[in-house]
Amino acid sequence: MTDQKRLPPLLKLALELGPLALFFVANAYADRFGFAEGQRIFAATALFIGATVLALTVSYGLLRKLPIMPMVSGVVVVVFGGLTLFLQDETFIKLKPTIVNTMFGAILLGGLYFRKPLLEIVLDSVFELTEEGWRKLTLRWALFFFALAALNEIVWRTQTTDFWVSFKVFGIMPLTIAFALAQTPLLLRHEVKKTEEV
Repeated sequence: MTDQKRLPPLLKLALELGPLALFFVANAYADRFGFAEGQRIFAATALFIGATVLALTVSYGLLRKLPIMPMVSGVVVVVFGGLTLFLQDETFIKLKPTIVNTMFGAILLGGLYFRKPLLEIVLDSVFELTEEGWRKLTLRWALFFFALAALNEIVWRTQTTDFWVSFKVFGIMPLTIAFALAQTPLLLRHEVKKTEEV
């Protein structure tokens, strides 16, 4: 088994959450830099795209590979953020979480259909679980991603842009962390016990 390079946890967190934090800050304060009220989301989107590309570049430079989920999310940020800026229509950036979460949910369910719990690949061997454990965990995450997609649709279609940006930063992340922590009993129950080699 080859040793795989891993980023230090704080750096990994900064690379994954940094672009999102900049998106929130730019949307909140872009007017202080001369952007009109209705243009703040576009300034924030441009910064979000740049920060996402930079984070992926740094990640690749350090690991010589790109993690699957940040890479897929990054591609969607660039494409839908680009459409947002090109067409001057904030709908596209608001659709990004819906599309990414639906895509992740569908891919995970598709893997289960073909008896391949893809979550094991996505999590990069962080856990060692039984086959049943991977199946159950994959199903739970797939359903959670669909729930996040539906929640994003409800929020962006019924609330203001500023509320949606705050929800994206301060709603989705805590919900995801809480859901991940709630899976601890399943992880412990289906963990593959390692036998010590003499």
